[in-house]
Amino acid sequence: MGGKALPDTVRQDDTTWLADSYRRIRQFSEQLCTPLLAEDMGLQACPETSPPRWHLAHTTWFFETFLLKPHLPGYQPANPAFEYLFNSYYNGIGEQYPRPQRHLLSRPTNDEVMAWRHQVDAAMDDLLARTDSLTPLVQLGLNHEQQHQELLLTDLKYSLSFNPLSPAITQPVDIPGDTPPLTFQSFEGGLVEIGACGGFAFDNETPRHKVWLEPFLLANRPVTQGEFRAFILDGGYRKPDLWLSDGWSWVQQQQIERPLYWNPALTEHFTLAGQQPLHDSQILAHVNYYEADAYARWAGKRLPTEQEWEHAALSQAIAGTFADSPSDNRSFQPGAARDARLAHLFGDVWEWTASAYLPYPGFQAAHGAVGEYNGKFMCNQMVLRGGSCASSTDHLRASYRNFFYPHHRWQFSGIRLACDKRANDG
Repeated sequence: MGGKALPDTVRQDDTTWLADSYRRIRQFSEQLCTPLLAEDMGLQACPETSPPRWHLAHTTWFFETFLLKPHLPGYQPANPAFEYLFNSYYNGIGEQYPRPQRHLLSRPTNDEVMAWRHQVDAAMDDLLARTDSLTPLVQLGLNHEQQHQELLLTDLKYSLSFNPLSPAITQPVDIPGDTPPLTFQSFEGGLVEIGACGGFAFDNETPRHKVWLEPFLLANRPVTQGEFRAFILDGGYRKPDLWLSDGWSWVQQQQIERPLYWNPALTEHFTLAGQQPLHDSQILAHVNYYEADAYARWAGKRLPTEQEWEHAALSQAIAGTFADSPSDNRSFQPGAARDARLAHLFGDVWEWTASAYLPYPGFQAAHGAVGEYNGKFMCNQMVLRGGSCASSTDHLRASYRNFFYPHHRWQFSGIRLACDKRANDG
């Protein structure tokens, strides 16, 4: 998991800002678990998800493994067994406890994990007070923790959805009734630069490079629940001509008829506020790449490439619905679609692109175990852009590349349509 440091021109001489960020981000992980019961902390509904307690432990393992053990003289790990239990997939560190069995780790207990977190936090305070030479690695750890905050919420939602009691950990979201019209913004394309440019970035956002874009159009907002319901009612899941071959096989084998969490009547969906009504104007979430591509074909459009998306997003403010929205607005649901030139490019839902997750020209993974995070996954996955209602505001940027397998849909993933300008003119 590689990253870039802040440039020297913007790096502050003292470490106060970094220590403050460390405390704020670490505390937010624990705040997310405040509504949970002890029984919730060990839930894992499938191998692709992890229990909340494991997320709290793994992010702590990261700081202990990559910062405290090699850089703080005299630091003693809380428990040598934690290196095995909470290593995710860093083969350069050592073996890992089997991912599908993380729900079997009833020990260490919640209290023991929290005590470990606080031990590591105290040691990190000491380390940050001693040196600022580790700023890039600390930033990497903090962005890693923010990724796991989002995973904690999406994994928990999936696990809670199997409970017939429809447990709620937050309040319902208020959704107005009117859906703004779908319009398309024009971009001339040409030779543009793509990739990270200043500030923190993961290694997969680099190096910055030039790409050629043909003129294109991008929708002013994501697809809503009401619009996707129309696709279903028109037989969208029963028309093989709309689907990629792998997607149609997935639909047939899994007997898919609707987005994840929707009820058969297409009137309600499960949320972290429990079972809630579907709203026509609420932004659609929890569709996979196959569903997104099929909907785009049905609508006579296509998905944007990640380069088109980034080019359009460069001039847009990071505004939307986020996990760290004001505490009275943390519904962990996408909001209602807004009528603006390019609304919701950030937050609300990750937007599928038509781009495979591949290295940029000249990409090189970081050396050592810390470089395993991104590079080795550049195969068989698709890129998503923009962030979601489970992302933190300061974690996102136009160059950020998220990636998932095309059949995954437990993340807050949605659809923004695009088309070629010449095709639209015709």
